[in-house]
Amino acid sequence: MIRKVEMEIINMKQIALDTFEMELREEYITKHASPGQFIYISLPGYTLRRPISIADINKEKSVLTVLFKVLGKGTEKLSEFKKGMTLDVIGPNGNGFPVEEMRGETVVLIGGGIGVPPLYYLGKQLKHFGATVISVLGFQSKEHVFYEDAFSQIGETIIVTDDGSYGKKGFVTDILPDLPAFERFYSCGPKGMLKAVTEKLVTHNGYISLEERMGCGIGACSACIIPAKTEQGYKKICQSGPVFKAEEVIL
Repeated sequence: MIRKVEMEIINMKQIALDTFEMELREEYITKHASPGQFIYISLPGYTLRRPISIADINKEKSVLTVLFKVLGKGTEKLSEFKKGMTLDVIGPNGNGFPVEEMRGETVVLIGGGIGVPPLYYLGKQLKHFGATVISVLGFQSKEHVFYEDAFSQIGETIIVTDDGSYGKKGFVTDILPDLPAFERFYSCGPKGMLKAVTEKLVTHNGYISLEERMGCGIGACSACIIPAKTEQGYKKICQSGPVFKAEEVIL
């Protein structure tokens, strides 16, 4: 059940070029959120809230972690918040990734840029339930890379950069043919990347998470619709997603 709460900022730091990590403390959302869901943050002076994916949760300490990239005035404003301040938040929002049925199976996480964060908590949960996790993470350049060590503690991690300044040069799709056999993939990132991944892995079972601008964030408007293979012809990302079966939507 979604609630409107106040979350205290207990830590805030920059972890890569234009990328910030924020830790928030609050009991309800941290207790009920699942991998792939997001929180909806209100910023002073802005009418629309900002949806931000959940990167990690420590249920024992009631701490939730989000990562965000400064892409405009709203996220720039968010980056100016300090430890000890509070945020007006709605959550947990949306539908997340299925994880429990992958016990004993091999799965691949495929992330691009700011689509990487929600895959971290997912990977931790998959490992907890007994899956073998391989992560393929794509970034623009060395300056944009984050969470490599964190993902490496979950399983094999491959970093790819567009310009080859770190890790392997190219795109995440270039790596996929060389991976060992796996039973499912989970992917989050720019729509172009998701399209390329799903086309490359069309014969595989997979789930994708869409990063999208939203209006209400709870399905009351139609600001975040995506074409889908349903009778209605579309789905609302904030309500039916942000996680979908790879073959469920049209990218």
